[in-house]
Amino acid sequence: MSVTERYLNAWEGYWGASSGAPGEAIWDSDPEAAAEAHPALLALPGELPLPVVDLGCGNGTRTRWLAGHFPRAIGVDLSRAAVEHARRADPEGLASYERLDLVDTAAVRALHERLGDSHVHLRAVIHQSDPEDRPAVAAAVAELVGARGRAFVAELEPAAKDVIAEASGASGASGASGGTAEKFRRVFEHDLRPAAASGGEVAGLLRGAGLAVLAEGRTELAMTGFHPDGRRIMLPAHWFVAGRAGAPARGDG
Repeated sequence: MSVTERYLNAWEGYWGASSGAPGEAIWDSDPEAAAEAHPALLALPGELPLPVVDLGCGNGTRTRWLAGHFPRAIGVDLSRAAVEHARRADPEGLASYERLDLVDTAAVRALHERLGDSHVHLRAVIHQSDPEDRPAVAAAVAELVGARGRAFVAELEPAAKDVIAEASGASGASGASGGTAEKFRRVFEHDLRPAAASGGEVAGLLRGAGLAVLAEGRTELAMTGFHPDGRRIMLPAHWFVAGRAGAPARGDG
């Protein structure tokens, strides 16, 4: 099983036409300004010093940041072009990168067999996945965390659609600062479809994959674009920490 040809071509086309420079993509914000810096994520290596797998790593901006907080960081992405960008941007080898289709159950299992149980970082991947693929993405998370790991998942809420529509429309009309109009144009040009996955849907997918939601709450994902008045675009989102069912819950909500 694998993702649809449309989905694969959309991401390969996007990253193939990109320079891979940090901040070029509308979502490629500084991790310190985004949900990745959340205390619930940064607590994971202290609780259990496992590797972290960054699912949908893109050009590796966040993978390299995660490498400074976890014993080992591995970035995986569906797009070969994205993986090549990530490797070129990391000449010191802070992390490692490889192509992985999260819907390919055998490939995900093989990665788990090589790494053992790992923590997982998943930022805004489920909402971009085709609806029929979302259970398989959640199953990939469960496979990689195994019995001991934890997953930090941050996904856009439905209200993010309104912010995207407003910001992309305004930037297209006014040419907002920071190249926001061009960043949105490239997203739509390559048939990437900003969507949303409600907190209830994501929690259901994680539980359906055999994981327990140990903590959750609301957050915002920082974008690299700006509103015409200079405010950074922040998209409403929901975060989760999940682990194998039966793990003790934490009340971070």
